[in-house]
Amino acid sequence: MSQERFDAIVVGGGMAGASAAYRLAKAGIRVLLVERGNYAGAKNVTGGRIYTHSLEQLIPDFRKRAPLERKVTQERISILEGGKSTTIEYNGAAEHSDEESYVVLRSVFDKWLADEAASAGAMVVNRIQVDRLLMQGDRVVGVRCGNDEAYANVVILADGVNSLLAERAGLRAPLRPADVAVSAKEVYTFNKGVIEERFGLAADEGASWLFMGDITHGLMGGGFLYTNKNSVSIGIVVSLEHIGEADATIEDMMNEFMAYPTVARLLKGGKLVERSGHMVPEAGYQAVSTLSGDGFIIVGDAAGFCVNMGYTVRGMDFAIASGMYAADAVIKAHKLGDFSAGAMRYYDLKVEDSFIGKDLKQYRRLPDFLNNPRIFTAYPAMVNGIMQDVFTVNGKGASPLVPKLLKRVNKAGLVGLAMDALKGGRAL
Repeated sequence: MSQERFDAIVVGGGMAGASAAYRLAKAGIRVLLVERGNYAGAKNVTGGRIYTHSLEQLIPDFRKRAPLERKVTQERISILEGGKSTTIEYNGAAEHSDEESYVVLRSVFDKWLADEAASAGAMVVNRIQVDRLLMQGDRVVGVRCGNDEAYANVVILADGVNSLLAERAGLRAPLRPADVAVSAKEVYTFNKGVIEERFGLAADEGASWLFMGDITHGLMGGGFLYTNKNSVSIGIVVSLEHIGEADATIEDMMNEFMAYPTVARLLKGGKLVERSGHMVPEAGYQAVSTLSGDGFIIVGDAAGFCVNMGYTVRGMDFAIASGMYAADAVIKAHKLGDFSAGAMRYYDLKVEDSFIGKDLKQYRRLPDFLNNPRIFTAYPAMVNGIMQDVFTVNGKGASPLVPKLLKRVNKAGLVGLAMDALKGGRAL
């Protein structure tokens, strides 16, 4: 790779980077994709749900080719507190194809997407660590990997949430603890047929199950579970900003989560085959800083493209779309022969005008709203207490239900509840 030149270099083989490389290669652009893992996806450990509207734009026939685990047809949210739980469930298939979502195993899916890029003509190189960006003044002109250098008209940075290349080069602001969360994940395998029986699913149907409550010890975060073909991906995500103040480690929280009766029953008989940890961007719009400049573009998690909506965390559809928009900007610049900051700004405008910019702006207040201990302690206790009152029959004679409910609400704090409801309404 020493002293080679390309039209574009993509750093990182996740969804954003592979999508950019694929689209560039399809357009005849000479592109190099550099991945530090043994293969693309080897280091990706996110929960595993992808909303496919952007993937459908990238590869229209992906359903016939992509390694999809299950189509999500079952949505569940459980509120946990003191060993008790209240669960809300929705069952129903998407009405339109661009509204579908699937469960994927990132190590499998990302490798497939990078292989698609290679088949389209991209040069994919694994097990290569990019040490730094090569600069000529304020312009990015390539990358240095050990003793090797590779040059390009533009470098697309898709190196994940903890992107140090742009930061070290002074191209973007340093990452703050408030901008990210730490995630722990495990994968359990089961005998054939167990997933369908345990979750009430057909052979190709999948479940997305989210959990919130006292498992995060008052910190913003929650648990997740996704059903694969013959396994489940389960984990917990906790805001990094105040994790040092918590009375439990992320490992303790994970163990408590899996010990909950609701969760433990789901894992019974499963075999642990994977354990991993990772950081994920969670601050949304507030964490987005520099997106492009003279000879470079930043995409996916590296750009901060992720939104925590409380009941779901989205990032994969943002990653694929941002990779496509980056490729479109490079293709346009290639035709014009102009890779300046002004030309790269085309990417910024595409992001701003797309669902990425619109969704990030729409939910920009959610991180502040969710960073509230009452949401994860007092309110789960209130909800489970109300459900207990509703369903308890003890032979002592019925008592009015409304006073019981008001007692639960007052215990949680009526004024605080009203203020939080108002703030939550504004955030949504």
